Amino acid sequence: MQRKTLLPSECPIARGLEQVGEWWSILLMRDALQGLKRFDEFARSLDIAPSMLTRRLNSLVDAGMLQKVPYSQRPLRYEYIPTDKGKDFLVVLMAFVSWGNKHLAPEGESVQMVDRDSGQRLQLSFTKTPELQSLPLDRCTVRPGPAASAAMRDRLHNI
Repeated sequence: MQRKTLLPSECPIARGLEQVGEWWSILLMRDALQGLKRFDEFARSLDIAPSMLTRRLNSLVDAGMLQKVPYSQRPLRYEYIPTDKGKDFLVVLMAFVSWGNKHLAPEGESVQMVDRDSGQRLQLSFTKTPELQSLPLDRCTVRPGPAASAAMRDRLHNI
C-alpha cells in the first residue's frame, strides 16, 4: 500500500510534515543544525540502524533540507550540510523546545533557549510587522491567506 502524499494540501503544516514529518528526520535535522555532518556522527548520536539512517538522510536531501557534499574520494564519503531551507527549520525545533519544556519536563528543563553571545534566556515569541512589536502567544492566530481555497476559508472562518 502506497502512503498518501500531503504535498497537494494547501495547509502549510501538512506540507511541512511531508518534508520532515517522520521523527528520525526531525532528530537528524536537530543534529545537523547542532553541527553534526557525517553518517557515523548521526549514527552514533541517534543509535539508528544504518539502513534507516540512509533512507532518512536521502529523504532530507531530496526535500532540499540537507545538501550532500563529498569529503573523501577513496572511499567516497559525504557530509550532510543544512541548506538555507534546512537552516530555517531551526525555528520549528525551537518551538518544540519551548513546548516540550512547558508541558513535558516535570523534572525541569534539560535544554534551554539562550542568546549565543550573552547566554541570556530566550522565550519564543512573535512580532508584528513592520514595527516588530513582540506579541505573546495567546494573541496569535491564523487566517486565510491570499491563495486560500474556499474550503480553507471555511475551515478558518471560526478560528
